[in-house]
Amino acid sequence: MSTTLLLTRHGETVWHAENRYAGVSDIALTDTGRAQADALGRCAATLAVDAIWTSPLSRAIATADPACHALSLTPHREPALIECDFGVMEGRTLAEFAAEDPKRAEAFRTDPVANPFPRAEDPAAAAVRGTGALRRIAAAHPGERVLVVAHNTLLRLVLCDLLSIPLSEYRRVFPKLRNTAITELRMNSDGSAGLLSLNVPCGNP
Repeated sequence: MSTTLLLTRHGETVWHAENRYAGVSDIALTDTGRAQADALGRCAATLAVDAIWTSPLSRAIATADPACHALSLTPHREPALIECDFGVMEGRTLAEFAAEDPKRAEAFRTDPVANPFPRAEDPAAAAVRGTGALRRIAAAHPGERVLVVAHNTLLRLVLCDLLSIPLSEYRRVFPKLRNTAITELRMNSDGSAGLLSLNVPCGNP
């Protein structure tokens, strides 16, 4: 029996305006981010959601809260859904890194998995933990529809992993998951997955 996962990235944070890497840093939502969360809550109420799972970071929890209230559901926390640790890039922009170390920045742009940022989490390991989390969630909710609130880079890596796309292509194939847009996956009992929709706006401000 398959499970439908409705994957979404958390709302806008205070680091979005300057495109800073948030990673494992616990960064708050902006007013726009909170409005996006409210819109997601209204949307989730129409999607027959049976359960809600989130990353443990506050920006994901806050994004899920309106949906939890709208559906009278208690959210589940999954530590393995936390964003990738970007090492020295936490709180910085890629442009800042390129000005400091242009060769390493270009290597990252060419293959971000083979050439991650200094002291960053191994992207391949992040894909494994994220994929494992989604498979556990699906196994816990056979035949149900589950809203999963997580993070941009982790979800792009996991989508590549589940859809047999080389991990090194995650930035090219999935340039960005929009804040609180819905990506719908069908997770099968054998652990395989099918993509039903990608980056569908959910009444975002």
